Amino acid sequence: MDRKSVLFVDDDEGVLETLKLGLIGEPYDRLFAKSAQEALQILETETIHVIVSDLKMPEMNGLELLRIVREKWPSVVRMVLSGHTQVSTLLHAINCGHIYKFIVKPWTLEDDFKPAIRDALEYFNSQTVLR
Repeated sequence: MDRKSVLFVDDDEGVLETLKLGLIGEPYDRLFAKSAQEALQILETETIHVIVSDLKMPEMNGLELLRIVREKWPSVVRMVLSGHTQVSTLLHAINCGHIYKFIVKPWTLEDDFKPAIRDALEYFNSQTVLR
């Protein structure tokens, strides 16, 4: 099986640094972006299998980013990492097929985050087999 890549997008550098350190040794390549625009630039040049985006970011929010990702790179599994849990926003995103999973802050790496990423990669692999 080819090594997969996960792109993490968050305007909070502390979150990105926590992920960089906490995900060392995970069986996938990790890329990091501080904005939706930076994430889109990475997606143009790298093969990404899973994207995890913060919901609230300046200039372009996470749902808008994931909508664009869905249109341009539909096979990329889309996830949201956020402390904002407004039910109507979540339901809209899920019902429109914009996101696969929602990880709520505060989360723990071992109990919440790592298993969610592994699930998303397994989902990606299962979708690839079905095509």
